Amino acid sequence: MEVLPPQINEDSSETIVHDDLDRTLRRLEGMIRAVMNSQRISDTTVPAIDLEDLTNIGEDCGQGNLLGIQPYMTPWDYASPEAFYGKLDGYMSVAANQGWLNRKTIAIFPEYIGTWLVALDMDEAVYNASTLAAGMRGALLRTAPRLLITLPRAKGRDRVRDAIFRMKAERISAVFENTFSRLARLYGSTIVAGSLVLPEPVVREGHLLSGAGPLQNVSAVFRPDGSLHRELVRKVHVVADEAPFTGAGAARALPVYDTPAGRLAVLICADSWYPACYEALSEKQPDLFAVPNNESPPWDAPWGGYNPGPQPPDVRDEDVGRLANHQAWVKYALPGRMGATPARAGMHAFFHGQMWDMKGYGQSIVVTKNEIHLAKYVERAALVNYWIGR
Repeated sequence: MEVLPPQINEDSSETIVHDDLDRTLRRLEGMIRAVMNSQRISDTTVPAIDLEDLTNIGEDCGQGNLLGIQPYMTPWDYASPEAFYGKLDGYMSVAANQGWLNRKTIAIFPEYIGTWLVALDMDEAVYNASTLAAGMRGALLRTAPRLLITLPRAKGRDRVRDAIFRMKAERISAVFENTFSRLARLYGSTIVAGSLVLPEPVVREGHLLSGAGPLQNVSAVFRPDGSLHRELVRKVHVVADEAPFTGAGAARALPVYDTPAGRLAVLICADSWYPACYEALSEKQPDLFAVPNNESPPWDAPWGGYNPGPQPPDVRDEDVGRLANHQAWVKYALPGRMGATPARAGMHAFFHGQMWDMKGYGQSIVVTKNEIHLAKYVERAALVNYWIGR
């Protein structure tokens, strides 16, 4: 697809010089941050982030950028807070070295990037297990006393999975908040921190805290100074795998955030397929959309239809099984639905990795009013940068 160049308003030579200076300063800032972190992106660290592709779309015209971070995660990346931070910092360091991080950047991490923090502090056997079921057995043996204490407070149909997340909620939320707050502050950028599962969490006095209600799949947004926005995004359309232990949010409660790049709406994965979510957010006048995703069916497999149902009335029954997954994402998710909103740009960012016997699929998708850009499909990690046009 042909890329249309951004329309730059050149009111005067003074404006051009000022814009050029701003762009130069932002790139210098990124280079300085990369040099400051050079020890972390040494020869031994770069291969560990499994980065296969860097994609840049458009030119910097001072309006900010959407940066999709498609990481490649393994169980060992969740063994400790240091391992988790180090892995994510590796991607941010590369982006800084490319000149892709500044005050108007919105970095988007994928769905579930924080959910797997439930595996923190386990024995080596858990991380080396060949399947998730085997890893869970090891984790249950290690945490059996605490699990038994927590089970009476568990909710939902799958009380064991609920109890596992509930008993580690305080630890998970603290590591999650510390990691993304540090990254946002270090690189001076807004971060959409993917998602994590916690018991009915809230932000109180600037900190992410767990409640006593049902588990929820939530996303948090961190400002460039590292502070946490007060409102959380709560996933509205809980898919079949989540339903036994995860509660749903409400479309009307989805927030829009003021960022240096504009008003930002966030939809967690499946929510991007439902018109009601866009209708609710359109009333709040978003400029940009960020969509953290986790896709487990292979990208080229036949599309199995809406999960959860029922499907919206504009979906064609014959598309189920006829379209490939990647075609259905383009037709029925953000690329097919953002046009009904005031937003001018948005991005899907996907989780990749080998989490025991579970694998993530998908490719970053950039959507504007005029175009759809599909990034190169790679099995492992990728960074996709889109400069927002005027």
